[in-house]
Amino acid sequence: MCGITGWVSYNRDLHSEAAALDAMTETMACRGPDDRGTWIDGPAALGHRRLAIIDLMGGRQPMTVSTPEGTVGLVYSGETYNYTELRQQLTARGHRFTTDSDTEVVLRAYLEWGDALAERLNGMFAFAVWDGRDNKLVMIRDRLGIKPFYYYPTPDGVLFGSEPKAILANPMARPRVGLDGLREVFALVMTPGQAVWEGMHEVTPGTVVTVDRSGLRTRVYWQLETRPHPDDQAVTVASVRTLLDDIVRRQLVADVPRCTLLSGGLDSSAMTALAARQLAVQGEKVRSFAVDFVGQTDHFVPDGLRATPDTPFVHDVARLAGTDHHDIVLGSEALADPAVRAKVLRARDLPIGFGDMDSSLYLLFQAVREQSTVALSGESADEVFGGYQQFFDEEARRADTFPWLHMASRHIGTGTDVLRPDLAKSLELDAYIRDAYSTAVDGIVRLDGESDFEYRMRRICYLHLTRFVRALLDRKDRMSMAVGLEVRVPFCDHRLVEYVYNAPWSLKSFDGREKSLLREATADVIPRSVYDRVKSPYPSTQDPQYGLALQEQAKDLVARPDHPVFAVMDRERVDEAAHRELPASSQAARRSLERTLDLALWMDMYEPELILS
Repeated sequence: MCGITGWVSYNRDLHSEAAALDAMTETMACRGPDDRGTWIDGPAALGHRRLAIIDLMGGRQPMTVSTPEGTVGLVYSGETYNYTELRQQLTARGHRFTTDSDTEVVLRAYLEWGDALAERLNGMFAFAVWDGRDNKLVMIRDRLGIKPFYYYPTPDGVLFGSEPKAILANPMARPRVGLDGLREVFALVMTPGQAVWEGMHEVTPGTVVTVDRSGLRTRVYWQLETRPHPDDQAVTVASVRTLLDDIVRRQLVADVPRCTLLSGGLDSSAMTALAARQLAVQGEKVRSFAVDFVGQTDHFVPDGLRATPDTPFVHDVARLAGTDHHDIVLGSEALADPAVRAKVLRARDLPIGFGDMDSSLYLLFQAVREQSTVALSGESADEVFGGYQQFFDEEARRADTFPWLHMASRHIGTGTDVLRPDLAKSLELDAYIRDAYSTAVDGIVRLDGESDFEYRMRRICYLHLTRFVRALLDRKDRMSMAVGLEVRVPFCDHRLVEYVYNAPWSLKSFDGREKSLLREATADVIPRSVYDRVKSPYPSTQDPQYGLALQEQAKDLVARPDHPVFAVMDRERVDEAAHRELPASSQAARRSLERTLDLALWMDMYEPELILS
């Protein structure tokens, strides 16, 4: 896990731009606290910050190999879980290795197979190769988009980085945001390739982007495809378990302390239990960490999203699996702290947040990092196995829009009610969402004989796996890497995703409940309480003091009528939200305040040029 950045400029020798490369690289310091390196070769400049996970003494980057035709250099972020098998294949083909790192395996794999190495990798990765033999840059991102990756074309080349902040540190990149960027901020549709910042693009998951003197081109090496699923229920359940055992085994490999993130839900409990069983064979105990809020377990109030508090289930899992468990208990003062909000926004680069759920995740990861460097997470199991309420809500199923937006409007709000009316009219968010939805579902292949209901559920699963999951993966990556913690996501292994996606909905919910396949595949390792528990999302504080703190901060902001945030948010509406009676347990009531405060702080930090016409 690391931070990467770079610059290709065909009309100049970048040795004279070493200071700019250094500035770009240093924005990635949190992602890579263990080491730094830069490398310049004529028109190409590469920067790297390292979080050492495998081969702590070796694996320094940028990593280069000299060939008779030119030097090939690599900057790489992520983990390749099948690097041992690839290393054996490459050794058999005559390659010789000087380190034990997966980075060198990726570099040698590129020398052997070119950009076709992408199809051979199992893992989470974003990397760039400068191929001096052909004077081209090759950028490759993992299939699900676990690791972030951005680029910014210039008149004579390209800038790139793990995060927008690395690109924006270069004087050639202007921090501008137009209407489409603001639409992405407020719509939560995750348009592939959209980076919000004008002129900047996301390397789309499962894609290779190549830049040379003739321009830029892309190649899609992986996408979610419709295939027949011939297996019956028993075979499917067994296959899921076999895959999970292999995935967890691979993702436990590290030369640093490991742990699991445990919420007491089915996903994290299953993953923790499998990890504990595997490590027990080696005589090791799993460390597990859970987040909680002061007084929440004792005073929990059920709502439309959460029927039970997490902590009792967390402790059931920890006892059964025998983990070395730690509860990280947070107070509202920390969750509402503007300094924490600033760190969250700096990590995310954009005001696309989840309020206290972002702050608590950041603080959880900060505490975990004091004891571990690698954490396994249950993230994305809901998208893979069908765990959200919208999979079972008939209105959400039939709505011709993104299902999570239908549910958000009902439970947590969108925060758009405080937009300036004139800007809201210009944004035309409803039309933007309709167009995005139409594009997202276009081209989903329907199986011969697939019923209307099964096809509709396929579409819902597809949307979650190609759109919604990216928002959560980006959030997870940014919050964790901001404190130098590597979070791995076993449920995003592309083999599992492909297999379960093509299982019909009748199998995914064979017992009439969410995530039936996962529940049955891991029934032997999880407590009965977790087996019977209804899906509960990531927790949010119910302490009324949190909402009151937001209101006080909003009142201070309203007292500054010249603040640039009021070019986007309506000052009178924000003022009304800051003074209305705030229900203690209502997320929707806090959403507008959180979005306004995020946007204001983001404007203070990045000073973006807004193009509102």
